[in-house]
Amino acid sequence: MQALKNGGMGELGIPEGQRPRRIRNIQELAKIAGVSAGTVSRALAGKELVNKETRERIQAIARDHGFRPNQMARRLRTQQTGVIGVVIPLGHERRQHISDPFFMTLLGHLADELTESGHDLMLSRVIPGDADWLDRIVDSGMLDGVLMIGQSDQFETIERVAEYYKPLVVWGSHREGQVHCTVGSDNFAGGGLAARRLIERGAGRLAFFGDTRGPEIEQRLFGARAAVAASGGVLLKVFPTHLSAEQLGPQIAAHLDELGDWVDGIVAATDVIAMTAIGQLQQRGCPVPDRVAVVGYDDLPLATQTVPPLTTVRQDIAEGAKAMVAALHRRIAGEDTPSVVMAPELVVRASA
Repeated sequence: MQALKNGGMGELGIPEGQRPRRIRNIQELAKIAGVSAGTVSRALAGKELVNKETRERIQAIARDHGFRPNQMARRLRTQQTGVIGVVIPLGHERRQHISDPFFMTLLGHLADELTESGHDLMLSRVIPGDADWLDRIVDSGMLDGVLMIGQSDQFETIERVAEYYKPLVVWGSHREGQVHCTVGSDNFAGGGLAARRLIERGAGRLAFFGDTRGPEIEQRLFGARAAVAASGGVLLKVFPTHLSAEQLGPQIAAHLDELGDWVDGIVAATDVIAMTAIGQLQQRGCPVPDRVAVVGYDDLPLATQTVPPLTTVRQDIAEGAKAMVAALHRRIAGEDTPSVVMAPELVVRASA
């Protein structure tokens, strides 16, 4: 009915049923609208510098002519790509996969935060082959910033790059005086929480399962050792433990073979290690927690699904992801941001 009232004309005075020709660039759109190219650019970007009536008229012309701004040209003008790199460095644990439950949990939260802010994500699993691997990533010209999941054994490389590349935020452990911005839990405190839980249950012969070549797990071991030292009379044995899916089960089986009946409490550096240990103990007919109690670290969603459910040290991965993305946005804008150290929380379930 509206078309009849307008004499068969559309919203912009174009006869109904006639498709307007596509326009190729902002200059053509500006000529049709009778305004400058700069006004068109600002109107299409929704800038309030252009009054509402003009802005809506330009946007309607663009829609009618099927015009979409060239995103590459816009990015060249603004010197931004709209892409954030998410990098997982595997310097000391080269067989670990992106499918690792911790990686997937943190990556999911980071992806949600980045897409909410209008960014695309480029994911890289990197096995460092030389000292310049991170330089090549940040100097590629493809990224507005980098989020890194873990420090691995690459602390010095990350420090060096952070000296000149500001939009870099890392999930990891914080050292006093470090240059790069990290977000993560207080791993020393968390390791202490895990060991104290086992000691309070009466365990006196503890085993720590974890690979301490990465600073996060190293700090968890230091925290566990401090709790053991403060208790008096409790013993602690340390067993380097891989995080790769192929090696984890056989290696924990070997640890338990070596420990025999000696151990009555296991401090696992991650939930995945803890869950694998529980499975191996059950295969041996060793009841958890009656014979051996187990505490993990992370509080992944899977922690509630083990049998028995896993006692663990919770680091707030969702809040950590928000803090990482917020810090990166500020760093892209040229600000300095401090590291964020989150307080860990012991979550008591049936395994300890």
